[in-house]
Amino acid sequence: MKTKYPRNINHGYAYTFFSYFGITGLWVMYLQTQGLSLVEIGLCESIFHIASFIFEVPTGVLADRFTYRSVLIMGRISAILSAIVILLGHSFWWFAIGFVLSALSYNLQSGTIDALMYDSLIKSKQTNVFPKIISNVNVIIEFGDTVGVVIAGFFVHWHFGLTYVISILIGFLGLVTVLLMNEPKLNTSLNEPHQTIKSIAVTAYQTLSHNRQLRGLMLFQAFFTGICTTYYYYFQSLMSKNHFSSIFISSLLIVSAIVNIIGIKLTPTIQKQFSKRKLLTSLSFCLTILLLTSWLNLLPLLITLFLVSQLLGSLVEPIFSSYYNDLIDSQQRATLLSVASVLFSVSMIALFPAMGWLIQTHNFSFAFGSVGIILLIVLTMMFHNLRLTNHN
Repeated sequence: MKTKYPRNINHGYAYTFFSYFGITGLWVMYLQTQGLSLVEIGLCESIFHIASFIFEVPTGVLADRFTYRSVLIMGRISAILSAIVILLGHSFWWFAIGFVLSALSYNLQSGTIDALMYDSLIKSKQTNVFPKIISNVNVIIEFGDTVGVVIAGFFVHWHFGLTYVISILIGFLGLVTVLLMNEPKLNTSLNEPHQTIKSIAVTAYQTLSHNRQLRGLMLFQAFFTGICTTYYYYFQSLMSKNHFSSIFISSLLIVSAIVNIIGIKLTPTIQKQFSKRKLLTSLSFCLTILLLTSWLNLLPLLITLFLVSQLLGSLVEPIFSSYYNDLIDSQQRATLLSVASVLFSVSMIALFPAMGWLIQTHNFSFAFGSVGIILLIVLTMMFHNLRLTNHN
């Protein structure tokens, strides 16, 4: 039976929407309502990243050994089980198990759905349209995540647990879309072998140990993105503490999504107007000022800073990607981006519980204001090293 290519692509779009539907995006607020401290919430996020790193290689092996559909089915089952555990669990360890299952579901779907859609185009020789398909997938991810989080905002003061009930139902809908797909006869993985932890570590050591500039940029990007991500999640604790209404939370998240989309759209224009060095310096300076301004602890100001932090987060990834292209060979780019991703996970493993502890023992403004001072020191050292490199 020939693979129904248009059906696989359309079902792939539907699967992407369901799997990235952000109905559980306000999980920090939810875990607070379940009695977890901010330190425990931070540890849950760290457990997610540790589990994701551990599962990276085994899930890659599964994708090679078994069919794409079987791996995607396991991913949706893991997502459903994760939502059930978090919905019914009432202790830190149950929530930790839920986050481990969530990480497993993420790793099982990561790259697999893309590979299935790519292989669906091979026999009909339509692989030239794959870049457009991936672009559509990214738009669907942004849309699904935003719609889910906005809907979740309306449940904050009503029945927060319903967000996980909806997540379970969405998981089953995602499972149905996989069952409707046809497995491509060619079971390749975009012609790229799955990397192992050892290969990533060796490449990281060999390349970064000899390229001080690239090493500094990757470490800084991991820290920069980690700060923006942490700001987003722990701002939820601030919304809960100040009793934001459901309508206000949803409205704020809609504005944040619009700001992010505008930022992404403006990135190519901004890059044409400014050199990469000046743009990187400006973004870093903006984040530092943002964090230092958090010391003022004024709620209207913090809301504005929240929106700015998300704008900076949406801008920084394509800018760093461009910078990397100038520093490394194209053959190494995929591997080194994997290294950058691992560094981000490491930063979140350390950063998230530490920030939770600072917020719990002091407050939101003190925690991020302190990071602003650290970032100012890091920036000073990094740009000093860059100047020395250029001078030599």
